[in-house]
Amino acid sequence: MSTLSALRTAGPSTDRTQRRRCIRQNWGHPWLYLPLFGCLLLMVTPFLWMLSGSFKPEADIRKVPPVLVPTAPTPASYRQLFSSLDFTTMFANSVIVALAVTAGNLLFCSMLGYALAKLDFPGRRAVFSLVIGTLMVPGLVTFVPLYVLVANMKLTGSLLGLILPFLAAPFGVFLMRQFISTLPDELIDAARVDGCRELAIYWKIILPLTRPALATLGIITFLGSWNNFLWPLVVAQNEDQYTLPVGLALASSGQDFTRFGVLLAGAVVVLLPVMVVFLLFQRHFVAGIATTGLK
Repeated sequence: MSTLSALRTAGPSTDRTQRRRCIRQNWGHPWLYLPLFGCLLLMVTPFLWMLSGSFKPEADIRKVPPVLVPTAPTPASYRQLFSSLDFTTMFANSVIVALAVTAGNLLFCSMLGYALAKLDFPGRRAVFSLVIGTLMVPGLVTFVPLYVLVANMKLTGSLLGLILPFLAAPFGVFLMRQFISTLPDELIDAARVDGCRELAIYWKIILPLTRPALATLGIITFLGSWNNFLWPLVVAQNEDQYTLPVGLALASSGQDFTRFGVLLAGAVVVLLPVMVVFLLFQRHFVAGIATTGLK
């Protein structure tokens, strides 16, 4: 008993001491860090090249062999980028589309995930099997039928045509269903005994408990919508509806050549909001990836 009480009293200081000891022991085996450092270098190098190239003159980007550090840094590529396209409108379109698609997925996927995980209704297994089956269908297979459907609804050339087809995704339904199925049924049963309806249970119990999964789904959906290129290129019929990836592709393409400096500068600008979103929700993202699907 005295040992247990001593450990409880030591608490946080004991944990810190153990962590320091573990770090010192691991530093004694540097070979453990070499593969990790190599993987980190492989992942970071393209981003460093992108950032460096955005400040290089066009001639330096095309040099062979390439040089990582610019010899004469210049913001000319950023000036060309902002002067060659209506950046404010395209940025606003990207933000509106990405936020609307993300909000729709968070709402509808979580609702359907709750129904498939905790509600007993006829055809539940068939619906879940259909969701799993649609995960195996490539997006390009449904591209033409989806465009025909949007065109028949007179939504081409509008932001609604960019948003509506992607308000719910099979992966989001599967992710939320797997996470919600790990929640204890006793919480829901107790709420039903207290007189809560299903909508109140979903809003007051399920949503607060699924924050890690919602953060994971939100980041993945925002990233996919923000970087979507082919669908806005086909559906948006004028520059007022173009998103940043489409505008960037048009601004960096000349009559017979590609302006790589403008392309790299645009890639930096497009990447910044995604990095901000990930940094804000990375703790929930990691927790959601670690716990989703565990029973």
